Amino acid sequence: MRIRRLVAAAVASLAAATSLVACSSASSDFAAGTAEDPIIIGTTDAELPEWGVLKELAAQEGIEIEMKSFTDYATPNQSLAEGSTDTNKFQHLKFLAEYNVGNGTNLVPVASTQVYPMPLFWKGHDSIDGIEGQDIAIPNDATNQGRAINLLAANGLLKLKEEGKLTPDPADIDESASKVTITPVDASQTPSAFGEGKPAIITNSFFKRAGINPADAVLYDDPENPNADPEILFDPYVNVWAVQEKDKDNEKVKKLAELYLSDEVKAAVQDTTGGTTIFVDKPQAELQEILDRLEEEASSS
Repeated sequence: MRIRRLVAAAVASLAAATSLVACSSASSDFAAGTAEDPIIIGTTDAELPEWGVLKELAAQEGIEIEMKSFTDYATPNQSLAEGSTDTNKFQHLKFLAEYNVGNGTNLVPVASTQVYPMPLFWKGHDSIDGIEGQDIAIPNDATNQGRAINLLAANGLLKLKEEGKLTPDPADIDESASKVTITPVDASQTPSAFGEGKPAIITNSFFKRAGINPADAVLYDDPENPNADPEILFDPYVNVWAVQEKDKDNEKVKKLAELYLSDEVKAAVQDTTGGTTIFVDKPQAELQEILDRLEEEASSS
């Protein structure tokens, strides 16, 4: 067990008279990155080969890391806020913004990693030609539903009553002016819809589990699409390394982020995702600006 975690726990158990000291110790210094005090990274996909590659590269730079795997999407941020992990990499900026607003935390991005494009699959087809009149299955959770609707709108398949909404819902669709209809379903059911021959937008997690080849997608959210507003369809979904606000300038995390964008790690990621990942290297200040905007929107919704 890590020495700094033991110290924090011991101090936290002292009497109320030493509560100030306890709080200070709970916010202990960032991990040293040594074998005795490795940097603990929270993620939901610790089994992926990319992490093994990163661990080797980090060791060559004198930085020891340890992966902490989570099976849900709420606990990694809770763990980071409590100091049980040093950083995490599993989420995009929109998710981080909504978590901060909903939980009163102030987790911040250190660096960007990638965007996992949202794909539309249609069994037996290699393009969207002839898709007019089809009913498309989309995930029904707020984040992915809004992203799916904006994807279809940016490609001329749906018409929205009002442009520029980050998280539109079915009520925002002008059905009479649209070329397709949609049926929101639980994200886990979208592969079944695809298997039945229905066009379906399937998120990264579920097409992997269903054994669907990402190269078979007939449509992706493309940041180069002139009809797509990057502030709506791209920027919110940039994945990031997140830390507590006090650690935003930590050089060790910045080095890990740099190594993550190395050719070796990129190759491992693309091998896992079928070459569909879009790597992103945005300045930290720009990431923070995007997060601030998304938090403001989340607070007002």
